[in-house]
Amino acid sequence: MKVLLTSAGLETEEIKECFMEMAGKEMSMVKALFIPTAAVNADAIAVLPKCMNDLLKCGIPNKNIRVYDLHAGMGLEELQQYDVVYLCGGDTYYLLERINDTKFNESLMAYINSNGLVIGVSAGSLIFTNNIPDNLGLIDTKLDVHCAEGEKRGKLAFPIKNNVRLTNTCALVIRNIPDEMEIIGE
Repeated sequence: MKVLLTSAGLETEEIKECFMEMAGKEMSMVKALFIPTAAVNADAIAVLPKCMNDLLKCGIPNKNIRVYDLHAGMGLEELQQYDVVYLCGGDTYYLLERINDTKFNESLMAYINSNGLVIGVSAGSLIFTNNIPDNLGLIDTKLDVHCAEGEKRGKLAFPIKNNVRLTNTCALVIRNIPDEMEIIGE
């Protein structure tokens, strides 16, 4: 399991380096699935170039990034062709609705459970938590994003407290539940 939940993506060198280590291969060889589906309002749409740049600044070539808007699902076999799935921010409810309606939830969770790498940004992180009904159920806690003050750096104790807060410069790294979950960044 390799999941990186963030408020603002690969905002710091530490988060970027964590992603690159989790990818486990030369960045020029990484294939990414970029999902902008949550970006349905002007503010979220304006952030999409920054999100795309997260992948480019790591050295992933543009030709290796597929933009996929979830108008249809994607089976696990096709999804496993990608080294990382990047879920952009925006409208959490809309994103989760599209994921569940297209049955992408099933292939995405199977991908995660077979050691696929996922980066969530804001709404793309919230879909994995119990913030809203019918979530993907990765972690049994509420997650707050874009907080002025976040959790302290370090391993999270299990059971996880009821509410985990992330600033724009920290991330929740999940390698194995419940044993390997930690906060990186500030």
